[in-house]
Amino acid sequence: MEDLGEARFLTVHEAAELLRVNTGDVHKLIDTGELAALRVGTRGPWRIELTVLEDFISEQYEMARRTVAFNAGVFAHSENIADF
Repeated sequence: MEDLGEARFLTVHEAAELLRVNTGDVHKLIDTGELAALRVGTRGPWRIELTVLEDFISEQYEMARRTVAFNAGVFAHSENIADF
């Protein structure tokens, strides 16, 4: 991938490369609304603002942190459920 330098917007391909996923995965994230993107023109290509992608990544880290914390908590062991 070429140096993005001061690029404000990324192509779907560039976002996929940064996330190390395929472009289809990025399109699914856009289609479900998980990743905000805009179209250039009425039917043009999608563009993802770099700061939006960075926010998305931060949100994914937070969701992973919460999942790990929940799974490590009192509900992680099924025998503890009877205590409630």
